[in-house]
Amino acid sequence: MTNENAYLRRPLDLDAVQAFVLVADLNSFTRAAEAIGTTQSAISLKLKRLEDRLGHRLLERTPRRVRLLSEGEAFLGAARELLDAHERALHRRVAARLNLRIGISDQAAGTDLPALLAKLGAYDRSLCMEVRVGASHGLLAAYDRGDVDVAIVCRDGVRGDGERLFVEPYAWYALPGFEWPREEPLRIALLAAPCTIRARALKTLDDAGVRWTEVFVGGGLPAVVAAAAAGLAAAPLPQRVCAPTLVDVGERLGLPRLPLTEVMLHHRVTDPRMRGAVRILAAALRASAG
Repeated sequence: MTNENAYLRRPLDLDAVQAFVLVADLNSFTRAAEAIGTTQSAISLKLKRLEDRLGHRLLERTPRRVRLLSEGEAFLGAARELLDAHERALHRRVAARLNLRIGISDQAAGTDLPALLAKLGAYDRSLCMEVRVGASHGLLAAYDRGDVDVAIVCRDGVRGDGERLFVEPYAWYALPGFEWPREEPLRIALLAAPCTIRARALKTLDDAGVRWTEVFVGGGLPAVVAAAAAGLAAAPLPQRVCAPTLVDVGERLGLPRLPLTEVMLHHRVTDPRMRGAVRILAAALRASAG
């Protein structure tokens, strides 16, 4: 066998393949590095070696984004299959399943929860996820009781613990033609109490002397978005969850600016594999928030 043939038949580096899939999924070298607890330079080196091994480039990296090249798109499916086969082979020898109890507020998850869970589930096939979606107050209480292992919530300004995942701007969203006659209270749609965003929005209006009337109370973020999209009211929302028909009407209507919202991660996970799963989830959330 020639040296060249021996090189071509050498197995692919699974760590490099995993790094490629994470960069493709998270659209970011930074988030991929966070997900596996390494550095951007280490990710770059792994991908360079993988590209050298395959004989062609897989992706293009610019200051603003990562774009898969045609060779990368073609390789991505095979890369997932390779990692999946490795996980199946590995966990046939692992008796215990990982049970990870996650509480996440719908403001933090936005509309990307299915994609987030898919990325987390792909990380470890032995992972069993119990997921609760609810208000930040209730999820923090569940975390403090030990009912969930991980809580991803909006910071309420009182607690000093937890890791900040990202900071998100909120604004008043409504249909472009939404009007507010000044002789009438502002029509608003909000999540049900208790809710950190609800409390902040109402305090902001009260502090600015804006009269308001609640015309819709939603049990979840999609319901509040739907109410705004139906033209019923203006709602305090992050841009990433809004329907395409909604626009920021705050400046046009002279409404007070809403404070920035910090999304926090609380966890008490000690098992190395479970900590890895938490890193994947945190990196995916940061990527979804831009």
